[in-house]
Amino acid sequence: MRSRLPPLNALRSFEAAARNGSFKDAANELYVSHSAISHQIKSLERHLGVELFVRKSRSVELTKQGKMYYPVIRDAFDRIADSTELLLSPMKADILTITLYSTFAIRWLIPRMPSFYARHKDIQIRLNTSQMDVDFLHDDVDLCVMIGSPDASDLHYDYLFSSEMYPVCSPALLTRNEPLNGPADLAAHTLLQVYPSDRDWRAWIRAHKLEDTLDPNSGLQFDSYDHALSTAVQGMGVALGMQPYIDRDIKSGYLVEAFPGARVAAPGEWYLVCRRDRARSEKVCHFRDWLQEQIIADPALHRDPARILQ
Repeated sequence: MRSRLPPLNALRSFEAAARNGSFKDAANELYVSHSAISHQIKSLERHLGVELFVRKSRSVELTKQGKMYYPVIRDAFDRIADSTELLLSPMKADILTITLYSTFAIRWLIPRMPSFYARHKDIQIRLNTSQMDVDFLHDDVDLCVMIGSPDASDLHYDYLFSSEMYPVCSPALLTRNEPLNGPADLAAHTLLQVYPSDRDWRAWIRAHKLEDTLDPNSGLQFDSYDHALSTAVQGMGVALGMQPYIDRDIKSGYLVEAFPGARVAAPGEWYLVCRRDRARSEKVCHFRDWLQEQIIADPALHRDPARILQ
């Protein structure tokens, strides 16, 4: 209920004190006295009915309740600050906000960005990384790169490419006692799972009829392909590789394809997505054209001719 919202000044004092770990530093940041910060936080604690800080002689520490509350308040203030900046700068049409998967950003897109800036010096790119699909109704995002299917009528989809999946590992792993002569041999190895994309390993296992032999969730769990592939380079298990994540490690010899010829089509296709009413925006069109050029120029990426013509 809105009536339960604490006073704004008390929340500002709490956020500053929690971030700085000090009432004194919070007071200096907010240009108030130390006692004013202490008073505001005591008022907030009375309002909430919980203690937020453990007071020490020279510092303060968040209590369990304080640690739960702080990230929420910090994010709320960050969103207010960002929204205020956008509100006060309505003419900044040169800012293009894009959400995409972190591994795609790190391993493929960012190394190519200088060519975009060389061509479009007037467009500022803001990259957000997330494993979750964008909610265009509520998220302040111009574009996103996603794996899926074009199933929302209010969104515009541009097909980018299709991926294949295949197990990869360190060359050193192939020389150890446990063989990797065929897919069934994975039962003796640690699988490296990306849990936000757990359907990928499951699809590969299902295609090779190994559901009764392999459990992809029995190995190590990661929140991104970048972490899983980096762990595979260390020889700690077998990861699932796919374009566009894997080309660099394969070419460098850090990783090898465990079973050549055992590739499986990845679930879903890669799309560039935006709201339908923004599809012809100049900055969106500039980025779309540049991205398509980069994809066409990458020989490791497969584009389905039937989907290109859709």
